[in-house]
Amino acid sequence: MKITFPHMGNVYIAAKFLLDGLGIDYVIPPLNNKEALEIGTLYSPEEICLPFKIMLGNYIQSIRQGADTVILTGSCGPCRFGEYGELQMKLLNKIGHNLDFIVFDMPSDIGFDELKRRIKKITDASPKKKHEKYMALMNAYKIITLIDDLEAKAHKLAGYEINKGDCKKILNECKKELLRTNNPKRAIEILKEYHIKMDNVQIEKNRNPLKVAIIGEIYTIIEPFSNLYIEDKLMELGVHSKRTLSPSWWFYNTVILSPFGLTAKKIRKSAKDYLPYGVGGHGQECIGESILAHEEGFDGAIQIFPLGCMPEIVSKSILPSVSRDKNFPILSLVVDEMTGEAGYQTRLEAFIDLLERRRNHVLSRS
Repeated sequence: MKITFPHMGNVYIAAKFLLDGLGIDYVIPPLNNKEALEIGTLYSPEEICLPFKIMLGNYIQSIRQGADTVILTGSCGPCRFGEYGELQMKLLNKIGHNLDFIVFDMPSDIGFDELKRRIKKITDASPKKKHEKYMALMNAYKIITLIDDLEAKAHKLAGYEINKGDCKKILNECKKELLRTNNPKRAIEILKEYHIKMDNVQIEKNRNPLKVAIIGEIYTIIEPFSNLYIEDKLMELGVHSKRTLSPSWWFYNTVILSPFGLTAKKIRKSAKDYLPYGVGGHGQECIGESILAHEEGFDGAIQIFPLGCMPEIVSKSILPSVSRDKNFPILSLVVDEMTGEAGYQTRLEAFIDLLERRRNHVLSRS
């Protein structure tokens, strides 16, 4: 068994150290790039979502390096993501790649026995003892939490840093250093060292940067290639940005809290006046996050979603009401393989300029 998995933000870091800990061979596909998108687009249905196309490109790049098994999370909800595994497997079979897909759906959808059977397919390939397998899982969870927290810290401090680019540099150096080791315990040490480095970045505490929340469809807000590196662009503009959804957030809310019906309770409660029911994906969370961002004093929010994303289209139709009622600017950005970076950058800069002018106008009136 040689496992691969699609890219989605920092997921590859946690997956790498989980498989290192289990002693299972794996292939990390090249970080998302135009080649992966072009390959995926070539073999995908024309109107399918952008994440589907990039992920298919990831698989084919990994197959070229010997991968024979794909691990993928699943969903049985109304979002098309629930069909990804089956569709992608059939497409790959059609072009001559016979891969084994292991899809981790929610236990409430497939039952605990089926979930255990799928987990067993992976753990049976591990030569490690039972307690070592448990520690591999615990270390991977610790690693994804540490890297997500470091990233969130960088996005916040970028608005206050004295030497522009310090936070981005530390974050990128940390990710590169993590890939140089196969030892999960060493990875945790590295992450703790970089947290200290990030805490020691020179900042101007009295600065009051613009604060922008990133909301929307989980893949396109977490995976930087799909959103044309919007968080990097905001860091370069000196904006303090925040994104609630992350791989560690997903794991905690979906795997740990979901069986108790407690997933994203605060966010969903915030959304109830506008969208009291789930519409698939994270459409309800998108509305709740926009309201929470307003309550937390953010200057605006940016919704990002792939063209044709059904849950986010519902959210997009509601967000103007939130914006009007709360007097809170919200920009919606739709991404697909045809998105031009120049136009995207212009819209982003225009929105930031609007927030700056709006704040200055409010201050001048006070």
